[in-house]
Amino acid sequence: MSVASLENASADVLALAFGQLCSEAAIPVMEIYASDFEVRYKGDNSPVSAADEAAEEVILAGLKSLLPGVPVIAEESYSRQEADDVGARFLLVDPVDGTREFIKRNGEFTINIALVENGVPRAGAVYAPAIKRLFIGGDTAQAFSLDAGEVIDPAAGERLGGRDRAADGLTAVMSRSHQDDQTLDFLKELAVMKTVNAGSSLKFCLLAEGKADVYPRFGPTKEWDVAAGHAVLRAAGGDMTQPCGQAFPYGKQEDEYLNGAFVAWASAP
Repeated sequence: MSVASLENASADVLALAFGQLCSEAAIPVMEIYASDFEVRYKGDNSPVSAADEAAEEVILAGLKSLLPGVPVIAEESYSRQEADDVGARFLLVDPVDGTREFIKRNGEFTINIALVENGVPRAGAVYAPAIKRLFIGGDTAQAFSLDAGEVIDPAAGERLGGRDRAADGLTAVMSRSHQDDQTLDFLKELAVMKTVNAGSSLKFCLLAEGKADVYPRFGPTKEWDVAAGHAVLRAAGGDMTQPCGQAFPYGKQEDEYLNGAFVAWASAP
């Protein structure tokens, strides 16, 4: 991706640029998705394929041009102990979020890029190339229908605005591959009338689209799993906090970017 630096760009311009970079990274991802690819396992027993590595290579090269000098924490390079030290401003990259969904070939995997500033995801992009759906969030949130490698038409975006909490019962979105008793117990305490399942960071996007009210997660995640979806959700009027209501922290370098529990809402708490 050959572009000028966007060091002083608005959050919306950054989110659009991240979305375009996700589109380009999706080209090798979808080629591998259509092949008889090999699945390997990292030290933490999480799966990885050549798609993760190919997408990350495209994204890291693009970010070097877009935001030169900004530290990047990307899942696969981090797993190889190739990571920058972070400060108040850094980038988070998950080249294929939902690798288990990728392996199952159910389409519910995403490519994620986010910029965090002062503990808040300022801009982000979530792209699900198999279902041809891109979500971006900066100051505003938009969704696009987009093929892998396609150039984004900024005028074709659908504005996202979440939804108010339903008075007659909530719709909760749940992880398709990761559910735990603590999350289920939390849902029992809410007036949840319906649950829907989704893989990867698409769960945040369902909230941003106004298709669900709440997404609780008590199982472990990493910052790169959630930052882009959080950015989209914030731009659509929602938010993600710790279960106690306090702000969700980013930049947990000393904890290897491991997240605690969180609850995401379609409308800000």
